[in-house]
Amino acid sequence: MTTTTTSNHPIKFLSPIAAVVLLVALALSTRWVEGLAGGRTLVFALVTGAVLGLVLQRSRFCFYCHARDWFEGGNPRGLLAIVLALAVGLVGHTVVLGGWLPVPQPGKLPPDMHIGPVSWVLVAAGLSFGAGMVVSGSCISAHWYRLAEGSAVSPFALLGSALGFILGFKTWNGLYSLSVADAPVVWLPAHLGYGGALLVQLAVLAAVAAWLWRGFAREQVPEDVRAAGVPGLRAVWQRLWSGRWSYWVGGLAVGLIGALAIVRMRPLGVTATLGSAARQWAQGQGLIPDRLDGLDGFAGCATLPQSTWLTPNALLLAGLVAGAFIAALASRQFAPRWPTWRDAARGLSGGVLLGWGAMTGLGCTIGTLLSGGMAGGLSAWVFAASLFFAVWAGLRAKALLGKTSKT
Repeated sequence: MTTTTTSNHPIKFLSPIAAVVLLVALALSTRWVEGLAGGRTLVFALVTGAVLGLVLQRSRFCFYCHARDWFEGGNPRGLLAIVLALAVGLVGHTVVLGGWLPVPQPGKLPPDMHIGPVSWVLVAAGLSFGAGMVVSGSCISAHWYRLAEGSAVSPFALLGSALGFILGFKTWNGLYSLSVADAPVVWLPAHLGYGGALLVQLAVLAAVAAWLWRGFAREQVPEDVRAAGVPGLRAVWQRLWSGRWSYWVGGLAVGLIGALAIVRMRPLGVTATLGSAARQWAQGQGLIPDRLDGLDGFAGCATLPQSTWLTPNALLLAGLVAGAFIAALASRQFAPRWPTWRDAARGLSGGVLLGWGAMTGLGCTIGTLLSGGMAGGLSAWVFAASLFFAVWAGLRAKALLGKTSKT
């Protein structure tokens, strides 16, 4: 009797071929997109999304996974990658925004940047989003690229996120009148200048990096790693499509993509299209108010219903999933399976928390945290602190429940 190894499985064998076919199809689609109104911006969004999706998938750039690695195992590499992405993007945004708005002034914000109001509502949004990450196993951006890997949880998490957006729209007017309307919108360069804001934020990131770096002191570097020389070109190519890329590669690439994106389109964000679709459907069903007070006046992941789905954000999202799919196929990491009831329950419940947090916080880990932090918004730091506290508390709660169930 013979058994079929994983490497000889038809899906694994045909995956690289399928990746090449999909890459060619993606390249050809840019020709069609270029002929549309605003075609060059749409092509830029599609290509940017594809590169971002490839980077996210190959480097496993996931805010929840990176936080879990640190809180549970003391591995700081993932969180250091996030710190690196923020630092690189912060420098890039400072250069670009300094050309657009040479003299930053209080009350005058750079256009389209993800800088939101700071209040207890933002803290609640971060706590909800962090809890949703723990329950569903990923943030929204990671669910998009894991959808391309064949995740059984991600489709339900994204559906749950849409439901969470609808719940957020239902609660928005009350929260807006209670706190958001009078909450300050703080852009740090307007108060500290570009140089001052850059130095303060880089100093905070450096302090966080130094604190995280302690995790390396607990590790012993294997002898074969210390003795390894410079790899050949063939070995480098094989490493591109086996295992995962180094954490720092993902952080550096995400930071550069975030900085370059604002030159041709809005800052990076992965929830605007999902939120817009949920809002359009819910308003058509009469489930949410037609008027959402002040919502469309804030910068961030805009959810205003669109007359067409061929928007830069929609093309960015399509490119992200396509790029992640190509990467998963090329690296033989496309591993679909049938979902269980537990997968569905985890995805839907966690997704609702993610969606409510993203809608109320005007974005997710990519929009509010990453793009907002790169732009110098205080809201990004508040959202990040709330989110990571929720992840820490959620992981502690899961560990305690696990111990209780064993006794």
